[in-house]
Amino acid sequence: MASTDPRHIALEGLWKNNPALVQLLGLCPLLGVSNSVVNALGLGIATIAVLTFSNIAVSLFRRQMTEAIRLPVFVMVIASLTTCVELLMQAYTYELYKILGIFIPLIVTNCIILGRADAYASKHGIAPAALDGFMMGTGFTLVLVLLGGLRELVGQGTLFANMHLLFGPVAENWQMTVIPDYKKFLFAILPPGAFVFMGFLIALKNLLDERITTHQLSKKTTSVGSKRVRVTGTIQ
Repeated sequence: MASTDPRHIALEGLWKNNPALVQLLGLCPLLGVSNSVVNALGLGIATIAVLTFSNIAVSLFRRQMTEAIRLPVFVMVIASLTTCVELLMQAYTYELYKILGIFIPLIVTNCIILGRADAYASKHGIAPAALDGFMMGTGFTLVLVLLGGLRELVGQGTLFANMHLLFGPVAENWQMTVIPDYKKFLFAILPPGAFVFMGFLIALKNLLDERITTHQLSKKTTSVGSKRVRVTGTIQ
């Protein structure tokens, strides 16, 4: 059974077992929506909400579900929560909802959510399951927003454009024009650019993991090599 330690759960979701960079799940919305920060953040928040509350629901009723009905129940729970999120977005962020389009209802089929419900929430208590869902969703969202920021910057020369679609009139002036008079780089905005940037992010994570592992091994080697042996008594 997986660990219920909060630190371990957080580290797994954000880095070691990140659903986007390690498990490579949810790539369809990840690559299709991440052409700007506001689109990425909107979908990310929706995914966090569905993932967290679906984990709570599955954990709450895990002892009442048999093997025969387990997967259908998971799908029904996820579909119900996705519908709630969809209705909320229609009510409060309608323009962003229209931009994200089919990717909001497609949260139902996101492998991250069904995978965490089956692998973790169905085997653990409510608190660890909720934290696991939140951290996995946050890890996915961070990659989504980072990818969206990179594509928006390279593709349009701006950051945080149209944030009012998510946060309302208070975010009207949040846009940052990083490169003035920038001619749009269409490749970065289109899906092929998403594949390239995603490849760079995965390569960067693998490089950092390799360096961290090498550093830890060198510290262990130094620690073992620096031990002193104390000899007492008389040597004949």
